[in-house]
Amino acid sequence: MKKLSLWVSVIIIALSVNACKNNKHDSVSKADSLNKVKDTTKSLSIAVERVDAEFTVKAASGSMTEVELGKLAQQKGVSKQVKNFGAMMVTDHSKINDFIKALAVTKNISIPKAPGAREQKAISKLAGKSGKAFDKAYINSMIDDHKADIKLFETAAKKCLDPDVKSFAVKTLPVLQEHLDAINAIKDSME
Repeated sequence: MKKLSLWVSVIIIALSVNACKNNKHDSVSKADSLNKVKDTTKSLSIAVERVDAEFTVKAASGSMTEVELGKLAQQKGVSKQVKNFGAMMVTDHSKINDFIKALAVTKNISIPKAPGAREQKAISKLAGKSGKAFDKAYINSMIDDHKADIKLFETAAKKCLDPDVKSFAVKTLPVLQEHLDAINAIKDSME
């Protein structure tokens, strides 16, 4: 048993060091690496399968991104509709983030502490815009993001194995659809 514990510790340390070297700024990759170690070492009794952990990591990164972009919309948006939508994103996705954190703790899933590298680029790109150009880019980004989120959550609702992770996906889908409907309405009203 001591040999197994030592072996597991060595693997975790090696993977963590490697992940830090290769992905210094990508918390999503770090979380995925930690979850892969947990998944392959069944003696640690990970509470969920890899598909559930990967979904939870993506959901966490995406939801944190929505909060950051929502804050930007409140600061940089010109249209009152864009500012209000940004406020809704901060409120709703902060609640989703809190739920994801609690779920991750109970399921022994490592989640990112910040949006992933790809998401950070999107945040930076929008932060560089202002005025009506910001509003237009933000609206288009929210439409694309929510379409992708809905697809991710629909897949999770079908393929995730853990009932709590699956339930989270199912319960969050209507909120994401409401967001997509709202941002599409804003886009239509501004054309």
